[in-house]
Amino acid sequence: QVQLVESGGGVVQTGGSLRLSCAASGSIAAINTMGWYRQGPGKQRDLVATVTSRGSTNYAASVKGRFTISRDTSKNTVYLQMYSLEPEDTSVYYCNARLFPSGIDYLRNYWGQGTQVTVSS
Repeated sequence: QVQLVESGGGVVQTGGSLRLSCAASGSIAAINTMGWYRQGPGKQRDLVATVTSRGSTNYAASVKGRFTISRDTSKNTVYLQMYSLEPEDTSVYYCNARLFPSGIDYLRNYWGQGTQVTVSS
């Protein structure tokens, strides 16, 4: 069984910063890509940022230059440092991992439970 556990959400004022963390645990052979997505009320889940096992990153245009994704492969953990937060960033943030579970030879997709980020104006 594989679990993704997120932490670090909360309420912050416009212009503030937050750092999200997500740790993957369980029967994991290898992790390919880890990332963050967000979903507002009544909206689809959208990409925020991803980072591959080699450190290549990808960002949504709306967060580029304000958010930084990083990864500690030794801890199976991904981080999202968010600066200059705006009310439009208010959403539930979900951690995602594409990985090989132990004993399985194809990639599977896993999600965390989500953490609320609220930016007040």
